[in-house]
Amino acid sequence: MSIGVRRLTLLGEFKPFGLIAESLDGKSIENVTENYEYFLFDPEIARDRDAEDDCNEVASALNNRGDHELFVRGNRIIWSIGARVFKRFTLESPIFKVCWCHLGHTAEALLCILQVDRLTIYNTSGEIVSVRLPRTITSIWPLPFGLLLQQEFEASTSSRGSFSSTSPLPSVRDMLLSASNHIQKGDGSLVSSHLILMDPLDEQQPTFIEERGKLNIMKEYDEKTIWTSDQVPLMASYNKGKMQHSLWVAEISNSNFDEAASGLLNEDPMGVLPKHLSFRRIWQGKGAQTAACKVFMATDDDAAPAVCFFHQEQRKLLSVSLQTVEINNEIVFDVKPDKSWIIAAVAASPVMVTRPRVKIGLLPYSDIMVLTPENALLLYSGKQCLCQYVLPSCLNKDKILHDLELPESSSLSNALKITGLADAVEGRVNVIVNNKQMFRCALRQSPSSSLANDCITALAEGLGFSFYRYFLGLLWKDDYPTDFSVAESSVDSEWDSFGRVIMKICRKSNIISQKHSGLVPHGAWKFLLSSQFHTNFCKANSLFGKSCAVPLDQLQSNSSTSSIDGKHSFEEPFYTELLVECLESLHALYESLKLDNLRKRDLEHLAALLCNIANFLGEDNYLDHYIRDFPIFCKKFLKSGTTISPKIPPSLFRWLENCLQHGFTYANISDLPSLVRKDGYHVVSLARKIVCFYSILSGANLVGKKLSSGVYCNITTGSHSSKEELTVLAMVGERFGLQQLDSLPSGVSLPLRHALDKCRDSSPNDWPAAAYVLLGRQDLAMSTLARECKYKEIETPTNVNVISMSTPYMLNLHPVTISSTISDAIGLEGTKLEDTDSVDGSMLDGMEHIFNSSTQLRYGRDLRLNEVRRLLCSSRPVAIQTSVNHSASDQDLQQTQLWNLAQRTTSLPLGRGAFTLATIHTLLTETFSVPKLVLAGRLPAQQNATVNLDPNIRNIQELKSWPEFHNAVAAGLRLAPLQGKMSRTWIAYNKPEEPSSVHAGLLLALGLHGFLRVLSVTDIYQYISQEHESTSVGLMLGLASSYRGTMQPAVSKLLYVHIPVRHPSSYPELEVPTLLQSAALMSLGILYESSAHPQTMQVLLGEIGRRSGGDNVLEREGHAVSAGFALGLVALGRGEDALGFIDSFVNRLFLYIGGKVHNERSHFSTISMDENRGSSQMMDGTTINIDVTAPGATIALALMFLKTEAEAVASRLSIPNTRFDLQYVRPDFIMLRVIARNLIMWSSVHPSKDWVWSQIPEIVRCGVEGLGGDDNDIDDMDGDAYMQAYVNIVAGACISLGLVFAGTRNGNAQELLYEFAIYFLNEIKPVSPTSGKFFPKGLSRYIDRGTLETCLHLIVLSLSVVMAGSGHLQTFRLLRFLRSRNCADGQSSYGIQMAVSLATGFLFLGGGMRTFSTNSSSIAALLITLYPRLPMGPNDNRCHLQAFRHLYVLATEARWIQTVDVDTGLPVYAPIEVTVRETEHYAESSFCEVTPCLLPERAILKTIRVCGPRYWPQVIDFIPEDKPWWNFGDKNNPFNSGILFIKRKVGACSYVDDPIGCQSLLSRAMHKVFGLTSLKASDTITDVHSGSGSITVDQLVSTFSSDPSLIAFAQFCCDPAWYNRSDVDFKEFCLQVLFECVSKDRPALLQVYLSLYTTVESMVNQITTGADVSGDSLSISGFKLALTYIEALMTGKLSTPKEGIVQSTFVGSLRKQVEELLNSSQELKDDFHKYLKLGKWPDGESQDKRSILLSWFLQWYNVPASSVIRTAIDRVKPKRMSSSSIPLLRLSLPRTHINVISEIDRCFT
Repeated sequence: MSIGVRRLTLLGEFKPFGLIAESLDGKSIENVTENYEYFLFDPEIARDRDAEDDCNEVASALNNRGDHELFVRGNRIIWSIGARVFKRFTLESPIFKVCWCHLGHTAEALLCILQVDRLTIYNTSGEIVSVRLPRTITSIWPLPFGLLLQQEFEASTSSRGSFSSTSPLPSVRDMLLSASNHIQKGDGSLVSSHLILMDPLDEQQPTFIEERGKLNIMKEYDEKTIWTSDQVPLMASYNKGKMQHSLWVAEISNSNFDEAASGLLNEDPMGVLPKHLSFRRIWQGKGAQTAACKVFMATDDDAAPAVCFFHQEQRKLLSVSLQTVEINNEIVFDVKPDKSWIIAAVAASPVMVTRPRVKIGLLPYSDIMVLTPENALLLYSGKQCLCQYVLPSCLNKDKILHDLELPESSSLSNALKITGLADAVEGRVNVIVNNKQMFRCALRQSPSSSLANDCITALAEGLGFSFYRYFLGLLWKDDYPTDFSVAESSVDSEWDSFGRVIMKICRKSNIISQKHSGLVPHGAWKFLLSSQFHTNFCKANSLFGKSCAVPLDQLQSNSSTSSIDGKHSFEEPFYTELLVECLESLHALYESLKLDNLRKRDLEHLAALLCNIANFLGEDNYLDHYIRDFPIFCKKFLKSGTTISPKIPPSLFRWLENCLQHGFTYANISDLPSLVRKDGYHVVSLARKIVCFYSILSGANLVGKKLSSGVYCNITTGSHSSKEELTVLAMVGERFGLQQLDSLPSGVSLPLRHALDKCRDSSPNDWPAAAYVLLGRQDLAMSTLARECKYKEIETPTNVNVISMSTPYMLNLHPVTISSTISDAIGLEGTKLEDTDSVDGSMLDGMEHIFNSSTQLRYGRDLRLNEVRRLLCSSRPVAIQTSVNHSASDQDLQQTQLWNLAQRTTSLPLGRGAFTLATIHTLLTETFSVPKLVLAGRLPAQQNATVNLDPNIRNIQELKSWPEFHNAVAAGLRLAPLQGKMSRTWIAYNKPEEPSSVHAGLLLALGLHGFLRVLSVTDIYQYISQEHESTSVGLMLGLASSYRGTMQPAVSKLLYVHIPVRHPSSYPELEVPTLLQSAALMSLGILYESSAHPQTMQVLLGEIGRRSGGDNVLEREGHAVSAGFALGLVALGRGEDALGFIDSFVNRLFLYIGGKVHNERSHFSTISMDENRGSSQMMDGTTINIDVTAPGATIALALMFLKTEAEAVASRLSIPNTRFDLQYVRPDFIMLRVIARNLIMWSSVHPSKDWVWSQIPEIVRCGVEGLGGDDNDIDDMDGDAYMQAYVNIVAGACISLGLVFAGTRNGNAQELLYEFAIYFLNEIKPVSPTSGKFFPKGLSRYIDRGTLETCLHLIVLSLSVVMAGSGHLQTFRLLRFLRSRNCADGQSSYGIQMAVSLATGFLFLGGGMRTFSTNSSSIAALLITLYPRLPMGPNDNRCHLQAFRHLYVLATEARWIQTVDVDTGLPVYAPIEVTVRETEHYAESSFCEVTPCLLPERAILKTIRVCGPRYWPQVIDFIPEDKPWWNFGDKNNPFNSGILFIKRKVGACSYVDDPIGCQSLLSRAMHKVFGLTSLKASDTITDVHSGSGSITVDQLVSTFSSDPSLIAFAQFCCDPAWYNRSDVDFKEFCLQVLFECVSKDRPALLQVYLSLYTTVESMVNQITTGADVSGDSLSISGFKLALTYIEALMTGKLSTPKEGIVQSTFVGSLRKQVEELLNSSQELKDDFHKYLKLGKWPDGESQDKRSILLSWFLQWYNVPASSVIRTAIDRVKPKRMSSSSIPLLRLSLPRTHINVISEIDRCFT
């Protein structure tokens, strides 16, 4: 058989892109080697096998189907895609070999790089593993199980050479050559010549060799590996000594080794042997002087894999065929005996041309490209040479000509010669020509005609291999359109030539049958076929009509004269079988194409070809099948009706119908084409998928990979409780999207749409995003994507991913996302501060960013935030009220007023920090700005003249130093952790020349957010060496907070430097200010939090009782308190289990409190051990100064035993219950003891007055009640003591309540604390003393105003801690009153103002988006902030460092949730139901909130459910666990940074647009709108629509739905041209359908309704008006399927609920119309009788119309082919008992309609 000639498609001249990239870099690096190496590879190799989505950049790059290139020179690798560099790798030492390999259980490929002493492994996202190599390895090779490393045994002197640039490559995958190297002489017995690395983290294991059933360690040092396959376990090696090649199979085995081997393996300590790799030799070939320079795999003739060895010097290609046997799901390889063949070649490469995308087992179907010694480029498929390739003639000697005209005589003699081949990837190869140029060429793979392509693939998948090879030979012969670069080669001509090939086979079978039968044909049909009449008839009736593109005369010409090649004079059965297989394969394709609305024209072409084949084979039933679909063919194929072929063609629609009616078990499996039932066939995958979905819907389940209905199906993972849910998972598993659903015939898609509709309401939570998109739940899809992307550590998801899975017409739907950080202009006019209150409106107050879309939603028109902003503003002069005519004394008055106001202004930044906590995302390119702190005043009475504080009277600088620090902290706390990133350079960039409190504040703020981890030790040193007090304080606290609980050694050293007692005795005396010592102690506590580190605890215990050797004796209480807090933090909640010596610790602490000591001697001995220089114990003799040590010790005990319910400790913290004790214990210490007891007895705290009363000892209760009475016999001194104790106990109880219920917004706690606050407030104002049980009056008689104020403000602060983040109005009003009151009467100390400011900040914590947690470390942080000693002035750090008040940040959590409408991207209101689990206080309960809102703590949160009628329901389940709230970027964070995506139902408005629901679709007068366009109003239409107040259909629809198809359809309904149309019924129908789809939220049904309606409408038109004939009756089968489905629903055959999604009355009316149509014509009955008796289709006049009508009739009533009916009649006749044979016919034709059976009976009787 002559072979065809084809031209290569030139892609361009080739040069490794790595060279271009290097020259573009322009960096000439010295000592770079001259030699370079590159290889091209298919991106499939590097792709993650499991990756479905292109969620990240790497996956999408690897989806790029072009060639990828790895370029290696020296120690650098450049990975490029096309003409762009994708990644670069630079290593320390030169690279010897590179390859891709799958290691371990990872699905992704790893890039393995061999260097001198190490193996470096990269994954595609850039993670690196470096493996040290114990012995020197010469090369590495990929195997499916891991990486094979080859090592040398003898020491050789030649060092390892680098690449040689000319060395040819072993193969595409088996990348780079390497040379020999040094090796350390090792003990040979233990050394294996080949090692295997199965996992990057494993040891390299020795390999074994299997000989005669025994395993020995492989020591074949002479066997140099020259090739391995990374897909199947094969290795080829060459032995130079024996001059032989070997082929090995690798096997993983767990078997026990014989004793000898296990003796060598005794290094395995467990005695459990890991999996071992053994090699078994399956082939060896002798007589090769050198190793084969290229080994690759190709596919043999009968689809067996073959290994090809190319020998350059012998100029031959030796192929060895393998055979595979599958045993226990494992494939065993062996070499077939006598199955090797040799092709003469000077170059060879594997290419994929003939059957792209087809896989055989694990391997792709691969052909061989061979360059023969005569410089001819041939394409082989196995042994069969298919064609020769030549260079395009546009390549002349000089250059590539741009015009592609082909000269008539291709005089290529003087043209370029091909001298080599290289770098083959798929169907692309580099061709080297004799002038050393290299061209990248493509071997044309598939035709541009999709139909021809599909048919070729169908034959490839369906034919046996010998048949397909024969077909390939014909297909690749000369008469196929050879040069596809010719412009004229149209799609049609490709299809024609495919038809020619098929017809050629038909002719050959025809001729052979003539030859063999001689002059006596067997049978009439054969006689007719061989007759002269037949050939003439075929010539005469050549044209198929306008619609068909295959001219028969071309196909049939010269049939009598064409001679048969001697080679192929097969017996006749060969051709007949070939044609039968062709018919079956192409029929399968035909049935599959019926399921695609868009391939109707292709279907017609294919039907014409199939009619020809069926005609040749005499398959009448097949012919009948095609003519029923395309009745116009009936005139070309006049059936004789004589032969009866029993074969009934498979029919997919018949199977689907049966499946719906009776379930898949009754559906006949023979109705499915065999290709559909097999796995892995690409061309009929659409049919297979639909069969899968229908099977599942009718109850099939998955057994292995197959469904019980006999088809293969991929089902993605996910839970399911119903068949519909399983169907959706199958749709996702089969990558079947909305686009594919839309292209199905509407009848076929209806059951699938119903299944989607059913799952839409309540779908499981664990589905992939694609499943939710199918359901139309983009809200769930976005949430899932956000989670997945977080899991893969990618930035937040874009909506593009969801859109890419949606239908194509959704592409214009990019949501308009309004960033919540941009202040919305909408409705925010009220946010501007009144001008009267500001001198300059443009001044920044640090809160200008607080108004955004989410706070706008949260507070609506409420002006709370503006008020907070006004109250906390410290950057504007304050108004001073003065008399109009002022005198000199007013000057002093103003200064006094200003001084009082300055106390307030300086305290405001503390509250502002809490208010703006984490509310802006900083750009790391901008400087850090701090709003000014303005202490000036203004006089509104005098045109806002500014008055400044007089520096002569007061020291302003002193007043401002710490407030400046707080101001900067507040500004720094605004910065939100934007993806948790902060750069060290940005901090350095903001560092001032001179140290300042502002930068100190910034450091503390950044530390509290956890950003200071970026600082290096040198940065810290530079800060500390400035010796600036506030900078050091800020830095120490900030670093400790950033490294909280980690015990980081570097930070701990820094802190210990500031604690002189820890300095060694040799250390020079350092003067450390007490302030820094206190800060260092507290920082130490935070750094060692919860560690119970004994040494640190000893140090801190000593510090509590030590007099500071510092400068200020007054500050020693603050020092002791810091040490106490630190001690408590280190042993936080670890009281009992912390230490063995805890008893002595506790005793020591009680000693400090002033309690009684059990064993005093031991105490003093421990104290004296701790004694150190620099300070002395606070003792006078043996007495401890309790005034200093008690607060710290109390706090330490409280935190050590926090939540432990330790009765013993709590009872020793006694509250004074005798008169002596009351006089002896300081009242403010009583408050601390109450707090400590309640923190220890955590669960006994209860928000009720009775509980508070129970805290007060009997004696105090009686005393207080006695004081209230008239017969007052208590002296004043006792009265004072009682009242002081009472007030402090109540305040302590309130603080305890605040801590226990922090951030819970508990109603009882709020009411109780509010009541106490009001009570204290009233007591401060002198009101008549009428006393009650709980609230004794007349406190102010016994207690000084300062104490009452302090207690009041501590209670208010606790109240705002409980209500944190809620913006509670009643509390806010109280705070506003307190702020105004204090300034007016001059009673305001700085501390009290600070409490009000902090309380205001807490109430609106983080702009209302954050709240407090109640876990142990948060409670500790809150206690530090709420420590009940308030400072006297801005610089008062004596009892408690002011910087500590900011530590509340460590207790905050962003438990904020807002709902975002997934269609618009805007935040919206939505009602949600929150369920919390049961606790000791209450049972499991649910409550409703409206988002945006704060959620309960993670420890009690159980579920969140989006409820309400306007949004699709959604449930998020949580596992309640005692952990902090999720941070941004946590992998398991259920919220995408506090956002819940929700989807609005069509027909509802959002709550913003329609708060009370009067705007919904049903409540709007929709009938009015639709009435406008109805028939009756047609005369008024024009003027109504011009009216301005009217509303059109499209406006109405677009209000409710964002679905573009609905809106477009509505616009079409409103088109003016629409109103002039005559078919009023259709207009009515469209509007009603639109209303149906919008009101029921099923936009997809629009298409179904319209297509059903138009199907029937066009049928009616065709018959009644004789309109243009459509020529096919495909739509009727889809329509029937819809009817069957609705019927099955109504009769309850399917388990789905009765009501369908399409109105059954509508379908019923259509059905009635069709039946009337088919029963009306007498002509039709005559044609039917003729068809039954003779099998003939109508002819004569109006043939088209009559044949179409008949085809509808046959399909509608399920009439089988006429031959089948005649057979049935023949079988029934003898058995006929009564006058009627209808019952028997009914049994033999069960699907046929009963009316038709009686008609058949009538016809034949």
